[in-house]
Amino acid sequence: MSCLATGVQRLLRWLGRALGWLMIAAVRVYQLTLSPLLGPRCRYWPSCSSYTQEALQVHGPLKGGLMALRRIARCHPGCEGGIDPVPDGPSERLCREDPELDEQFRCRTDEQEPGSR
Repeated sequence: MSCLATGVQRLLRWLGRALGWLMIAAVRVYQLTLSPLLGPRCRYWPSCSSYTQEALQVHGPLKGGLMALRRIARCHPGCEGGIDPVPDGPSERLCREDPELDEQFRCRTDEQEPGSR
């Protein structure tokens, strides 16, 4: 691989990380400023803003951003809501380890014992 191609790859990786951190910062600003004023409105656990932050951290700005947009689009007054963790994220692992959450979410397959993965 040429030196130029390696440099371009590094630049793209850096830009992706920077974009991800900017998006996470925007979510944190929302959580610290607007969210307390609006009160709890999300019908899911984790909340949409927490889901977005986790999705961005686990899956990066592109895939995590798309996952967050889909989640936010599903969260509206007519939806039932419920438990909807980020795939492969800490919230999903928590569901797998907590039998009560698992019962509602069905995190593990029937062959797996409670608390196992």
